[in-house]
Amino acid sequence: MNSRFDPAPGLDLPDPQLSGFEGPAEASGIPVDLYHGEDHYILNADLPGLDPGSLHVGVRGRVLTVSGHRTLRDLAGSDWLVRDRRRGLIERQVLLGPEVDAANISAQYSCGVLSVFLPVDPARRRRKIDVRHDTGAAGAS
Repeated sequence: MNSRFDPAPGLDLPDPQLSGFEGPAEASGIPVDLYHGEDHYILNADLPGLDPGSLHVGVRGRVLTVSGHRTLRDLAGSDWLVRDRRRGLIERQVLLGPEVDAANISAQYSCGVLSVFLPVDPARRRRKIDVRHDTGAAGAS
């Protein structure tokens, strides 16, 4: 029997090997946190140093794309010792699950963090199903 644990059932975080999809922060230059509330998901993306006018958040079909341009100053005559932050175009894509209401996605950028609010379609929201059970006392002889 095969079982699969899906920590984010409303979002399919793609395998970084899939063509056209950026995977973890190391590959995309955009680290994210994702959490689920009762009727929504929140995706927080760290985008320090991003040129705010270049920020783009879009959805096409089931693919959410976050992209922007980061410019890092080159100091003339300096030798880089560590250069972890990517510069130029950075992008991260996430495949949305069918319960995300893509028409009502919203986003806010503040202090270098982009927060994307992903509401869940009420008709597709998970719900708990109560299970009735027989106590065994009735009908016993």
